[in-house]
Amino acid sequence: MFHRDRWAEAFFAVSGGNADAVFLCLKALVPPVKSIHGALFGYGASVKLEKILRESSLQRSAFQGNAFQRNETSTDPAAEYAIRFICLLVERNCFRYIDTLLEKIEQTLNERKGILDVTLESAAPMDSVQSAHFEEELTKMIKEKTGATGIKMKTHIKPELLGGYLLRFAGFYIDASLKGQLNSITAELTQAAKMIPGGNNG
Repeated sequence: MFHRDRWAEAFFAVSGGNADAVFLCLKALVPPVKSIHGALFGYGASVKLEKILRESSLQRSAFQGNAFQRNETSTDPAAEYAIRFICLLVERNCFRYIDTLLEKIEQTLNERKGILDVTLESAAPMDSVQSAHFEEELTKMIKEKTGATGIKMKTHIKPELLGGYLLRFAGFYIDASLKGQLNSITAELTQAAKMIPGGNNG
């Protein structure tokens, strides 16, 4: 079983005050590592991967035009931590969970900066003007209610919601969707029917 929170804690324990830079390096290295064909797990694979990341053009291409690139003979400390972390994930057969782990690390980094991760799910896309206005008002409201210094909003389209939206942030869940309202009405009607003499108890 993959323990995302434990791996995230390990990441912060190793990277310390350099967590932001290490995270950026980690994100830069993940796509080229994913592109490697063949089995990517176990000690042998992690050793080979480390060699590839250090000696081939893979690392240099990942950091092309990036503040973490130095030269061909030295490795930036942030990149060094990122390489070791990826290799450890590969050794423990956990690299396949990298996306969910990156999500957790980014969420924790944002929380430390007072930035709140917000997920907005809507039944259909709004036009650009509507969307910008809605997100602006939503951001203002959430900041006022939570005291967050910033909001990082991700939007998803979920046609099954039928209408309205779902909002998730800081462990809270707000269901303002048509589907949620219909489910609530159905539950209330079912409960009411059980209380009516001779009502449907099935």
